[in-house]
Amino acid sequence: MSTSEVSTLPPERTKKTSKRKIIFFLAVVAFLNTMGFTIIGPVVPFMTRQYLGNPNDLAVVVGWLLSIYGICQMIAAPGLGLLSDRYGRRPVIFICLLGSAIGYLLFGLGGALWMLFLGRIIDGLTGGNFSVLFAYVADITEPEERGKYFGIFGGISGVGFIVGPAIGGLLANISYSMPFLVAAGVTLLNLAWGFFFLPESLDKEHRLTTMRLRDLNPLAQLGTVFNMANLRWLLLAGFFYAFPFAILQANLTILMRDSLGWNATDAGLVSTLVGVVDILVQGVLVGKLIDIFGDIKVGIGALVLVAISYLLLGSIALIASPILLIAGVILFSGSGGLVENALRGLTSRAVGPKQQGLVGGASQSMQSLALILGPILGGVLYAQFGHATPYWSGALIIGLAILSVVLALPALRAARRY
Repeated sequence: MSTSEVSTLPPERTKKTSKRKIIFFLAVVAFLNTMGFTIIGPVVPFMTRQYLGNPNDLAVVVGWLLSIYGICQMIAAPGLGLLSDRYGRRPVIFICLLGSAIGYLLFGLGGALWMLFLGRIIDGLTGGNFSVLFAYVADITEPEERGKYFGIFGGISGVGFIVGPAIGGLLANISYSMPFLVAAGVTLLNLAWGFFFLPESLDKEHRLTTMRLRDLNPLAQLGTVFNMANLRWLLLAGFFYAFPFAILQANLTILMRDSLGWNATDAGLVSTLVGVVDILVQGVLVGKLIDIFGDIKVGIGALVLVAISYLLLGSIALIASPILLIAGVILFSGSGGLVENALRGLTSRAVGPKQQGLVGGASQSMQSLALILGPILGGVLYAQFGHATPYWSGALIIGLAILSVVLALPALRAARRY
């Protein structure tokens, strides 16, 4: 089959294409996405610090950079999910990739603090890429096997967590702008590859036939999804998991710099460790554990481990020990992968094929809300109440995530999903 034939496959022929080959290609797409994003992760605080008059404002400003991304993602993600339900996954994925490339480029060019914010705004408006990718996976897999495929998908894409930060840390030795420029190039490569090789997954008979402008309102969509009893508590569980994770993303590198004296290259190596653990857990353990224990038990057990990891990471502010850092990072990255796939499996099985994009967009919006509030709160807590406070608060918030999963059980069982 030629390249042009693959790129123009009609939706009704998608099922005839090898599912295994499509899953592999999507995992490669996610790998390139993840690598493009993680290349910049260790460098953002050091890049931002160049444009600050007062270095003590670093945690707060980095928090706002992440929050503005979350604001834009929350506004756009439900619309992107709904558009993918109406017009197909393929065009929406391409729009998201192009926006990310532009955002990376602007951030890398820098020159002023407002340019950094503009780059994050554009990237955030097109940041619903992963929710649409997971909707694509849901299109081509059976409900009972999605948790396993999400694990395989996440495990292979986790390679990006290994490669990206290491490359970003090394490129930072050339300049702080270089990782962002490389990320833009990687994302454009991803876009070109997908254009020629990725078929559409959503059959025409499963697409929305009508769509109103008011349906793109993220608050209206969230209201619709929250009216589904079997989804309400799962969405809240996802929010309570993502909230402290957003705090960690915003200031873990700053904590390493302040408590351990580490630089961007060191931070990149730590992020690479996250990727190594993530790929081992998602690629090897997720499918097996979910098959044995089910999404619910795996999700709750992993959330308990996530809470313990936050306690360990917060302790670094009191005891400047790299051992505590490594232990906390390994525990978090391993258990976090289990949580994410368990929650995805539960939410995707709670709705039918016509609502996968809608629910994916709503889930993305909840995560975006966490990304808005978490970095701001984390920056304030870090600067005003002690460097350990954001992480220990995160452990308490994870307790709310566990409670939300427990409260979701009656509705799920009433719907005979479990």
